[in-house]
Amino acid sequence: MAAELVGVPGVRAVALGGSRARGTHRPDSDVDPGLYYDRALLDVDALAALARRWVGGRVDIAPPGGWGPWVDGGGWLSVDGVDVDWILRDVDRVREQCERARAGEFAFFAQPGHPFGFLDVAYAGEVANALPLEDPDGILAGMRALLTPFPAALQSAFLRSLWQVDFLLDGAAKGAKRGDVAYVALCASHAVMLIAHAWHAAAGEWAVNEKGLVLDVARLAIDSRGFTGSATDILQKLGSEPGQLSLAVRLLRELPRPDSAAR
Repeated sequence: MAAELVGVPGVRAVALGGSRARGTHRPDSDVDPGLYYDRALLDVDALAALARRWVGGRVDIAPPGGWGPWVDGGGWLSVDGVDVDWILRDVDRVREQCERARAGEFAFFAQPGHPFGFLDVAYAGEVANALPLEDPDGILAGMRALLTPFPAALQSAFLRSLWQVDFLLDGAAKGAKRGDVAYVALCASHAVMLIAHAWHAAAGEWAVNEKGLVLDVARLAIDSRGFTGSATDILQKLGSEPGQLSLAVRLLRELPRPDSAAR
C-alpha cells in the first residue's frame, strides 16, 4: 500500500505511526499510515481512486483541513477486516514544527477529537516515532535527524510550563467551594495532563496524543514517583461535595512533578 501511495501525485513519503509503530498495539488496533504530502501537488481524487481499489468500494477522502485545523485530513479504510487510517500531513507544516521543537517552542490548539488540545509539535513527535515505509526523497530521514535525541530546549520548555498547574488548581479551589464539579474536573484533568506531558519530556520521550498519556508515564524509563497511580486515584474520587472537591485539589497539588534534573 505504501508503495502505491507514493505513486499518487503530491505524496512524498509514507510512515507507519500510532501504536503499531511504537510496538504497544493490540491485535485489534488500527494501522495508521501517515501520508506526507506537498500541498500544491496533492491529488485527492487519485487518493480516493486508490482507496476504492483497496477496499472494493467508495471511500471518502477528507482533503487538507477537512478534519479540522490540525488533524489534517485523510480516509478510513477497512482492508481484509483491518481498519487502516490514512492520515494526511503537510510536509512543510511538519518541517516547521520540527524546527519549533528544536527551538523549545510548543502550543496546544483546539481540535475535534483532542479534548486537551492538539500539541503542535506532535507532528515532530510523529516523525521521530514513526517507521518510514516509503521515503524516496529522504524527507522523513532528514527531519528525523533533527529530532534525535529529544531536543533539550523542548524538554526545558515543558518543565517551565508546569507553572500552569498551580494556576489551574487555584481556579479549581474556588470552584470547589461552590460545588462546581464540572469546572473542578476540567481543571483537574488539564493539570494532570500538563504534568504527564512534562514527565514524558523529562524522560526524553515524545507524546503525540492524550490517549494513554497518563498511563504511559508509569512505563517511562524514569522514576515518576507513582504519578500515574496517584493521579488516577484522585481523578476517580473527585466527589461532588465542596469538602470532597477541595480535598482533591489539595491532593492534586501534591502530585509528583519532574524537575530539571529528572532526565
